[in-house]
Amino acid sequence: MSGQDTPLFTADLGDGTYRNPVLDADWSDPDLLRVGDDYYLTASSFGRAPGLPLLHSRDLVNWTLVGHALQRLEPADAFALPRHDCGVWAPSLRHHDNRFWIFWGDPDHGVFQVNAPGVRGPWSRPHLVKAGKGLIDACPLWDEESGEAYLVHGWAKSRSGVKNRLTGHRMRPDATGLLDDGKLIVDGDRIPGWFTLEGPKLYRHDGWFWIFAPAGGVETGWQGAFRSRGFFGPYEERVVLEQGGTDVNGPHQGGWVSTPSGEHWFAHFQQKGAYGRVVHLQPMRWGRDGWPVIGDEGTPVSVHRKPDLPRQPLSAPATDDDFPGGRFGLQWQWTANPPALPAPPDREDPGAGWAVRHSGDGLRLTCLRSADAHDLRRLPSVLTQRLPGTPCTVEVELRLDAEESGARAGLAVLGDAFSWIGLERGADGTVHLVHRFAESVAERERDAAHPRMAPGGRVRLRAEAGAGARCRFSYDLGGGWESSGQVFAAAPWRWVGALLGLFGVAPAGAGHAGSATFTHFRITAPRVAPARGTAPPV
Repeated sequence: MSGQDTPLFTADLGDGTYRNPVLDADWSDPDLLRVGDDYYLTASSFGRAPGLPLLHSRDLVNWTLVGHALQRLEPADAFALPRHDCGVWAPSLRHHDNRFWIFWGDPDHGVFQVNAPGVRGPWSRPHLVKAGKGLIDACPLWDEESGEAYLVHGWAKSRSGVKNRLTGHRMRPDATGLLDDGKLIVDGDRIPGWFTLEGPKLYRHDGWFWIFAPAGGVETGWQGAFRSRGFFGPYEERVVLEQGGTDVNGPHQGGWVSTPSGEHWFAHFQQKGAYGRVVHLQPMRWGRDGWPVIGDEGTPVSVHRKPDLPRQPLSAPATDDDFPGGRFGLQWQWTANPPALPAPPDREDPGAGWAVRHSGDGLRLTCLRSADAHDLRRLPSVLTQRLPGTPCTVEVELRLDAEESGARAGLAVLGDAFSWIGLERGADGTVHLVHRFAESVAERERDAAHPRMAPGGRVRLRAEAGAGARCRFSYDLGGGWESSGQVFAAAPWRWVGALLGLFGVAPAGAGHAGSATFTHFRITAPRVAPARGTAPPV
């Protein structure tokens, strides 16, 4: 679905080294594993659907997106509308009994798991392993030495009143449930200086039970490691990765993996404001005292020798899309669960959500009728992908087909604050180019620039994201590019980075409101020549 031959961003420097981050976008709370010669990674997807992205690599540096393990969030009714910071938190990816397993904690509902015979599925429906409020960051372990299965999870104080501690359980080997009420196995309040202990990843190595878990908060914290001879403790701890004199704030939460040649690597995230949580890869070794040593003697590396693995072509998760047959690529996610039931065959496809399948190219989005048309943050039908962590130019072509007065569609930069540029049908049937925004504290959008006529209901749209995710919008109605409005500073939600979005919406009412068609979605390196107009430079 993409026309990309060379990725916008690559961590592979082409000389046997790589630079961090290896994934420069919001792949939050990464976990990874090796199966044979293949490496797989998943990440938090929060309230977006499909969820639980699945990435593949052969060298730990060049990654591609190959699917999702979660088509719809459960319970489905709870995610019929956007819940941007809820849903899938900090998943753990494991391979056991010839199956892939992913566990995660939903802070409002409990610990879930899905599993599949292959990474591309079919994946099971979510199974609730442990119900409860505030249960987050779940990770299983099947201990080959004893035949026992275990589960560890953290706590969200916002739901449970408890944090900074890890709870352990014996688990049924088939992962359908737990065998005990759980025991506090690490109490961060008892460790001087430690707070917000979370994100545990559970391993067995050299006769020890190991828990890799960060603390100190996502922006200022550190990565810890805990070890014990028995799963239920007592555990001793050590800080194994911290910022030091680097610019990698809060190196935080990730997974350990080994290579066939015996190398060890650790992937973790770094919080980067509107860009979300980007993924770094650190070398790792086991020290003479038996503890892991990550990065450059405990601080993150920026450039390093690549893993001792076969050389791979340059690759990165796709961004561009031509939408063949109305279908969209794996990089796109809705902001809530899409419709579950089939719609009339000339309208929506049940697998496409609010996108209409058709014989040509182009994304044809239904202009969903909604009482929340004035606030994109409340719309479930915004089709989104991650904002790249490097400066870029986003372009797409739009045709507004909906004849309904008030129907609109556009290109958005979506977060706790948002801005969008697009087309709107007026009461007299004419189409206008509009540019709107809303601050984080605003309950509805307002104009970012004066509307102007858009003859033919067609336009090319552009968003240029510069340093610090400061975005400049422009448009082309046939006479060349012109800037629109002021520079907009993209904003994250509490846990989620800013998103790029395409949408169609119409005022609440009865009947079908029509559709809007998007074509030639592209993300490229920044342009050199500025657009015409008076918008200040980024």
